Amino acid sequence: MPNHSVKNFLDTSKFNRFHTVLLLWGLFTISFEGYDLVVYGSVVPILSKDWGLSPIQAGIISSYGLFGMMFGSIILSFLADKFGRKLLIIISIIFFSLATVISGFANNETMFSWCRFLAGIGFGGALPSVISLLTEYIPKSSKNKAITLALCGNQVGGILAPLVGMIFLTSSGWRPVLWFSIIPLLLIPFIIKSLPESPQFLIRKGKIDELHRTLKRIDPNYKNRMIESIQEPETKTEKIPFIGLFQNKLALTTIIFCIVYFMGLLMIYGLNTWLPKLMETAGYPLISSLGFALFLNGGALLGTIVIGVLADRKGSKVLITCLYVLGAICLALLSIKSNVFFLYLLIALAGVCTMGTQSLLNAFVSQYYPENVRSTGIGLANGVGRLGGMVGPTLGGILLSMKAPIGMCFIAFSIPGFIAALALLLIRRKNSETSTIQSKTNLTLE
Repeated sequence: MPNHSVKNFLDTSKFNRFHTVLLLWGLFTISFEGYDLVVYGSVVPILSKDWGLSPIQAGIISSYGLFGMMFGSIILSFLADKFGRKLLIIISIIFFSLATVISGFANNETMFSWCRFLAGIGFGGALPSVISLLTEYIPKSSKNKAITLALCGNQVGGILAPLVGMIFLTSSGWRPVLWFSIIPLLLIPFIIKSLPESPQFLIRKGKIDELHRTLKRIDPNYKNRMIESIQEPETKTEKIPFIGLFQNKLALTTIIFCIVYFMGLLMIYGLNTWLPKLMETAGYPLISSLGFALFLNGGALLGTIVIGVLADRKGSKVLITCLYVLGAICLALLSIKSNVFFLYLLIALAGVCTMGTQSLLNAFVSQYYPENVRSTGIGLANGVGRLGGMVGPTLGGILLSMKAPIGMCFIAFSIPGFIAALALLLIRRKNSETSTIQSKTNLTLE
């Protein structure tokens, strides 16, 4: 087996300005993806009143975005492995930003639902491509920290959405909250200029000069650290990366990852959609209910940074499993009436153990799969997970329409956490066979 020198060079490089810029663009992309994704939860109380939506109807509209995410995660991530991460990141940004802005002009639930579906395609495509690009370029010693930090963008967006809602909802209505999403569209020229393409993709397509320019941005003297020269591949890569997810003893692991994502995203999107409404139903005013959403995402933001550092030092699997159990316990405890301080603490911990854990899970999965199926693997797991994301809002809507006790709603959202933890116990340790799967492409990558 050949020595992959480009991979070794990238893994052993020092974290520098190049990596910082890449990380910031990843954080920016995921932040606005997160904003556009959860902004519906901030506007749904007023939107429901304006259009006379029942809880079930409001939950179904939320599921349209997640249905689009399922398609985007699977299809666009597959295209990213075929046509490059950079192009798919840009296409994804255009999808989710433009569709969210247009939804701010919608006059009925049908048009709004279609906009959420189209935005969802962009949501699903952005995250796998960003994770894959970071996994390839970030030095090995900082991968978990960098990926989880970029994925903190979900929480940044989750915090930004209720903040923007607090500013506009009472004075200007719900539409300006959605128009705020135009910002990424204005910055696309800068993203095109500064974002690098995947090194694996450049080698596969024979774009060696572009790869040399990118490596030079990391280290002007990079050639002195290369064991072999970079050459174009002698054979083609696997035409269908999806098949590689079920070969070389990866089939069971791929299925388990899909189960874990399903359960994790059910909790996340169920809470992000219905937490303000649940708290409003429990007797809290709308502004206070949005404050609970701030704590949910704020706790996740701070906690994600901490658990990313711990994962680089202690490993990911056990940590993720324990966090799912803790998150499920916190959600179950929310069913018990308590003082406000304890309530905020439980919500913040629930944010860490659901959204924060999901960020760490993405980092774990991205490093588990080999390069040639990395985006496809993350995309498939996220795509199947979106089914759970659709179930979450719909489940919350059904429970509220049945006038179920608030405690029962929180217990319903806690059960998937225990299931995810049990599924993770079945994940095999990554071995040399798994880590060296190739599409019979003996590239000189280093």
